[in-house]
Amino acid sequence: MFFRNLTFFRFPPSLAKALDELDARLEDCRLKPVGPLEMSSRGFVSPFGRDEPALTHRVGDCIWLTVGGEDKILPAAVVNDVVARKAAELEERDGRKLGGRARKRLKDEVLHELLPKAFVRPVRTNAYLDLEHGFIAVDTSSRKQAEAVVSEVRHALGSFPALPLNAEVAPRAVLTGWIAGEALPDGLTLGDECELKDGLDKGAVVRCQRQELVGDEIAKHLEAGKQCSKLALILDDHVGFVLGEDLIVRKLKFLDGAVESLENTERDSLHAEMDARFALMSGELKRLFATLEAALKLSRAEG
Repeated sequence: MFFRNLTFFRFPPSLAKALDELDARLEDCRLKPVGPLEMSSRGFVSPFGRDEPALTHRVGDCIWLTVGGEDKILPAAVVNDVVARKAAELEERDGRKLGGRARKRLKDEVLHELLPKAFVRPVRTNAYLDLEHGFIAVDTSSRKQAEAVVSEVRHALGSFPALPLNAEVAPRAVLTGWIAGEALPDGLTLGDECELKDGLDKGAVVRCQRQELVGDEIAKHLEAGKQCSKLALILDDHVGFVLGEDLIVRKLKFLDGAVESLENTERDSLHAEMDARFALMSGELKRLFATLEAALKLSRAEG
């Protein structure tokens, strides 16, 4: 269950007390099966699986929750094909072309006919609330998907003033400084991946993978005016990740230095294993966020 991406939102520390009622609030928003004429359904499911009763899992001041969903798979090409065939039949029968309104009504009728027969695809997105630092991290690199999860939490609580991260310094300038040789924060080292962009809109983009980032090749790109928009970093040999100028953490990976304690301990159930993994992950993400907060001067949420 280790997260693979982190899209952060901050909320006021004063909200921590209200989150004590989170379980009760989420119960009213538990995922319901998608209806026969619905395209999708969203709601909360247990982090340990849809059939488990608890809708959150908590270790200290860290809370794990999961937004589940069911999406109907109904490709537009299939709908359009059925509409075209039915329209052709009607036009041949009536001897005239269908107008725009008639074609729209026909499409609605086709959707009502096909939706109950469509396959249903289950989806789930994990999120992690840190009450100490006042942030929620959603396991996705899609800002839109992350905002949808935050919206579900807001709907459940009635109010959840969480906002995307805001840095008081330019992230691209900080990343460029690190790759150019400026001292990194304690515990951080360079990885082997970066993205460099020209300062001009629609300028050249250079993506490097499995590349030594300290050397003449990268230096020449920097001298030509390119700036770093994504940078692979490693924290204390425990966590590897790629940090973007959009402040989204991608390709999150927990390294041997972090997970070796899990491998050396036997557990008698899947629940115990997941609990141990969340405890380890939340501890590492606390240190990661604190490091980024100091380095990028992340603004605190007011309230």
